[in-house]
Amino acid sequence: MLMRIGVDVGGTKIEAILLDSTGKELARRRMDSPQGDYSATLLSIGALVEELERDCATAPTVGVGIPGTISSGTGLVKNANSTWLIGHPLQYDLEQRLQRPVRVANDADCFAVSEATDGAAKSARSVFGVILGTGVGGGLCWEGRPICGPNAIAGEWGHNPLPWPEDDERPGPDCYCGLRGCLETFLSGPGLQRDHFDRTGEQCTPQEISERAVGESPKCLETLKRYEHRLARGLASVINIFDPEVIVLGGGLSKIERLYHTVPTLWPAWVFSDHVETQLVPPRFGDSSGVRGAAWLWPLSS
Repeated sequence: MLMRIGVDVGGTKIEAILLDSTGKELARRRMDSPQGDYSATLLSIGALVEELERDCATAPTVGVGIPGTISSGTGLVKNANSTWLIGHPLQYDLEQRLQRPVRVANDADCFAVSEATDGAAKSARSVFGVILGTGVGGGLCWEGRPICGPNAIAGEWGHNPLPWPEDDERPGPDCYCGLRGCLETFLSGPGLQRDHFDRTGEQCTPQEISERAVGESPKCLETLKRYEHRLARGLASVINIFDPEVIVLGGGLSKIERLYHTVPTLWPAWVFSDHVETQLVPPRFGDSSGVRGAAWLWPLSS
């Protein structure tokens, strides 16, 4: 029986999972990320893989999700929030360390692959997986496989401008990428929190805004409505280009239940179609989608 190991390399933790050929979880391990230390990160990934495969009859396949991507031009990590990975040949070094091929992908791509394989978007041919958390990212899947692109940035909608901006949304907040008005500055958790503070002077977490919007605080409700309007515009632009059957939300803000009802009622105003059949759904596997998707980077036929 083919076994798969998936590893999710995050800024605070590294998690690894062992799946059988049906997707059943057999084991899971995690440890703190050795922040700022690339060599220690390699050792940690290797140690987790070796621990999980100890009782396997044959060496499992290994897929790794990272908060960045591998440059197709140099083979080095780029665009990583875990900055100590940037500029290193992570895939090559892991293959040397583990003595087998290793597949490495962006963590949003892994999220999309997981939900497209056996998650909330199972059986859909075209899937857009969205990360709404500390940052904003996305991954595109076609028939369960990630779409990477020649620049390895397919689905990176967080660093596109907010579509159809209103007057008070121009030029938009500064983004760490060096530009202004990126979707991430509006749709991330910190972006939602900042918008509420700028309008009301209240310091509230995204969870507090969501909870207080139900009857208790008109100000929180207005903030959430602005967020929904912006999310609808952002997703409408993706629908106009990729036309996915299913959009799956992930990250902390995906837990706001009303998004799944309100946003699809708003996005037809910007989708270039007489009707919109795209579904907006929550993830099946939640926070586990990233590590599961890393394991599924090796397809069923592998």
